[in-house]
Amino acid sequence: MAPISRVPLLLAACLILAVALAIPVAQAQLAPAPSPTSDGTSIDQGIAYALMLLALVLTYLIHPLDASSSHKLF
Repeated sequence: MAPISRVPLLLAACLILAVALAIPVAQAQLAPAPSPTSDGTSIDQGIAYALMLLALVLTYLIHPLDASSSHKLF
C-alpha cells in the first residue's frame, strides 16, 4: 500500500482556514442594517381595533338572543 502524501491535506486545511478567517472580515465591512420603519405599535393598534370590532359584532349577535329569553333579570 502506498503512503498517503500529507501535502494535499495540508493545502486543503490551509485553504479552509483562510476562507474561514476571510468570511467574517468580508461580512464586517457591510453597512449596518437600517432601522425599522415601524416599532410595532401600529400593528398592535390594528389588532386592538380588530378585536374591538369582533366584540361589537358578538354583542349585537348575542343581544337579540338574550332579549328574547324568558328570564327577567331586571
